[in-house]
Amino acid sequence: MKRIKRVLISVSDKEGVVEFAKALSGMGVEILSTGGTNKLLTEKGIKVSSVSDYTGFPEILDGRVKTLHPKILGGILAVRGSKEHENDLRSQNIGLIDMVVVNLYPFEETVSKPGILLEEAIENIDIGGPSMLRAAAKNFNDVAVVIDPKSYNEIISEMRENNGCLSDKTRFRLAKKVFQHTARYDSVIFSYLVSLKEDKEVFPKFLNLPFEKVQDLRYGENPHQKGSFYKEFPFKETEPSIISAKQLHGKELSFNNIIDLDAALALVNDFEETAAAIIKHTNPCGVAVDKSLVEAYRKARETDPMSAFGGIIGLNDIVDTETANEISKTFIEAVIAPDYEPSALEVLKRKKNLRIMKVEGWNEKRKFDPNRLDMKKVVGGLILQERDLIDIDLEKVKIPTKRKPTEQEFKALKFGWTVVKHVKSNAIVYSTENQAIGIGAGQMSRVDSAKIAAIKANLPLKGSVMASDAFFPFRDAVDEAAEKGITAIIQPGGSVNDEEIIKAADSHNIAMIFTGIRHFKH
Repeated sequence: MKRIKRVLISVSDKEGVVEFAKALSGMGVEILSTGGTNKLLTEKGIKVSSVSDYTGFPEILDGRVKTLHPKILGGILAVRGSKEHENDLRSQNIGLIDMVVVNLYPFEETVSKPGILLEEAIENIDIGGPSMLRAAAKNFNDVAVVIDPKSYNEIISEMRENNGCLSDKTRFRLAKKVFQHTARYDSVIFSYLVSLKEDKEVFPKFLNLPFEKVQDLRYGENPHQKGSFYKEFPFKETEPSIISAKQLHGKELSFNNIIDLDAALALVNDFEETAAAIIKHTNPCGVAVDKSLVEAYRKARETDPMSAFGGIIGLNDIVDTETANEISKTFIEAVIAPDYEPSALEVLKRKKNLRIMKVEGWNEKRKFDPNRLDMKKVVGGLILQERDLIDIDLEKVKIPTKRKPTEQEFKALKFGWTVVKHVKSNAIVYSTENQAIGIGAGQMSRVDSAKIAAIKANLPLKGSVMASDAFFPFRDAVDEAAEKGITAIIQPGGSVNDEEIIKAADSHNIAMIFTGIRHFKH
């Protein structure tokens, strides 16, 4: 246990600091303070000495230098019981500082504001604060360091119970919290600087990824795995996301729910039209668009009603009562949408465990943010890539077959191409212009995906079109499609067997588009 006799308080966040200082003063603790904190505590009648008076050196450079002084850092870093340190302190007339209470300039809040200038951001980079925090945390055997106002009450309680002392365990815990905070603080500054357009690095040599915990999960993908949910820090709401979604009802979100909700959101956000998607294990098992949301949802469910059971629903329009009643007819794990009519919400809430998610600010943020990267973890490393946000102009694509698609087929191909991007490769989607008819996902051969998509189809395939996320290595998938009555195909092209594939399409009078773009999803 170490007694607290002198404390330095210099805080940007003034929450609870007056009550904390009063309690310390009441236990006979001497208080040093700076600038605005000193002014506030003095106005509240708390006995406090300014750091400038204590050091004999004024604040200079518009407050940029005020605590970087040997009497401050020496008093914090001195090892108690070291004769050499004690001699140095005496010779320089330096007193010990037993507790440092500091929180930093609000850099992350500053750079989150729209239109912030670099000059203002720079002035919100704290220098003295991190120096004192790191010094105190390094010397945790002798010094307590406090960065979080939420810690004030427990510290005062412990000191009162222990005649003004804090335990070794408490000081060590507080020190760990400081190093975590300063690491994050520097990471946020670095991330901001490399994000500047004039000096932007898409893939910097050293990657700093500050994330903040949103919540612990009941478990991960499986009950024997622990899981937790984190968000970017600072988080910028530049597009619809599961992070910015608010849960209105239902059971706690699971690891798998979060991944599937993210997939549902990404898919319906790709459509300008009113759209509905049903996701199962990150793959769509139903997708449709329509003028009315309820019809879009009905059509999406028709794609594969069996797989829709226990699925995750994504909708890109406000949920009305009729749509809510339709959703209630099937067991659904979760639904995510821009908003809900009060009566629709009432209907959905009758399902006790249904997770209902509302995405705040959807209409203002419909576009995807290209500055965000796609990340995948591997053991011992991380893979980064730009997100797959590319679009195609159907008027400029290559049509290698004798027959060109009709206007209706063009629309169906565009729809299928939008959906297939969201299906795990190898991916095949059969569709009309407003509805997925059959979806084949994640197979080791493309022809198997084509066969499975046909098997999964709940509606007639004849007259629909085929979308393939990558080229056909052989003609077998084209022959499979022809057998099912497919009239047009959209695919990247680029296979060594393209000529054979084109001949196969021509032999079946199938129109085919080469996009020149691949949509693998792993």
